[in-house]
Amino acid sequence: MKKYSVRVLLACMCIVLIVMDAVAQQANHYYLIIGTYTSGKSEGMYVYDFDAGAATLQYVSKVKTSNPSYLAVSKSEQYVYAVNEKADSTRFTTTGSISAFAFNKKDGKLTELNTQPSGGKHPCYVALDQTGKWAVAANYSSGSLAILAVKENGLLDTPIQVIQHAGSGPDKSRQQGPHVHSTVFSNDNKLLFVQDLGIDKIMLYQFDATIGKATPAKQPFIESVPGSGPRHFEFHPSGKFAYVIEELSNTVTVLTPNRKGVFEPVQIISSVPEGYKGSAASADIHLSSDGKFLYTSNRGSSNTIGIFSVDAATGKLTLVDHQPTLGTVPRNFVLDPSNRFLLVANQQSDNVVVFKRDIATGLLTYTGTQIAVGNPTCLKWISK
Repeated sequence: MKKYSVRVLLACMCIVLIVMDAVAQQANHYYLIIGTYTSGKSEGMYVYDFDAGAATLQYVSKVKTSNPSYLAVSKSEQYVYAVNEKADSTRFTTTGSISAFAFNKKDGKLTELNTQPSGGKHPCYVALDQTGKWAVAANYSSGSLAILAVKENGLLDTPIQVIQHAGSGPDKSRQQGPHVHSTVFSNDNKLLFVQDLGIDKIMLYQFDATIGKATPAKQPFIESVPGSGPRHFEFHPSGKFAYVIEELSNTVTVLTPNRKGVFEPVQIISSVPEGYKGSAASADIHLSSDGKFLYTSNRGSSNTIGIFSVDAATGKLTLVDHQPTLGTVPRNFVLDPSNRFLLVANQQSDNVVVFKRDIATGLLTYTGTQIAVGNPTCLKWISK
């Protein structure tokens, strides 16, 4: 009887160990959703399995859709929302749209639910508010933003509000009119920060999540240096600081609220390597989850990721290094959920490159892993 009990106990232990190992293996895997421009080799959105243990990417599926250049994932991870930014050849004649997709975690496949107008031309960014009930699109060419209701089943409704910006900037080739580039909600969901590259302003809106309406905030805007072109925006995990990357001046501006709660710039630092003389094309910005390091992507002829340490007391930045992206035009990048890796989407070289991240120093090292994807422009995660 005792021997039988021991055998049963050992068998149960083996089963437990197998299950624990399977769970651990699953915990190391994430879905990587890749948005693209479909004017070249791409057909739409792509799904890959990322193994954070081996730092490898394995193709899972794809779904056809037009120019899904930027994506947003619902908190439930059941839905993905993609802008449909029209190809450059259409210029300003075509109104853009936002498409909703259901995501199946079992097989890693996306299924289109519906498509609605974006309320403007060439939408380049979409964000979901903290409740998940509202999507806000940034329309670059028309310089407008639109708010769309998100239904319980994930479908999008038509825009309930469209806000049109006005003005221009000193760069006559890039700032002939407003160009809304990103829409970012505050952590408390009460403010909407809208980066407008064309008018050198971050427009601030009070957001009412009960009805999905944006109205000018008490501080209606944060003014950027003329000709700088604010593009993307990110809050520090502490909530004490915010950072905006400016495309036309290749700079990062650090913002902090004063005693009255008004955001003010406290530092402007170059995003590109010292002595860089190429075109203005800084693109994306992200912070590590511990708030100790900030990263930027630099296109043009730089093709680097800028690495900066963050002062915990002031939020100010100090340059650590610049890492070549092993490709051209790094439009977007993302830190993996463990923050041990950084993945870069190199748009014009059609590749996504995986870098190992040193958590202590912030430095990046090429893992040897990269995949071929046509015109990659946006990277998002979904857990497995």
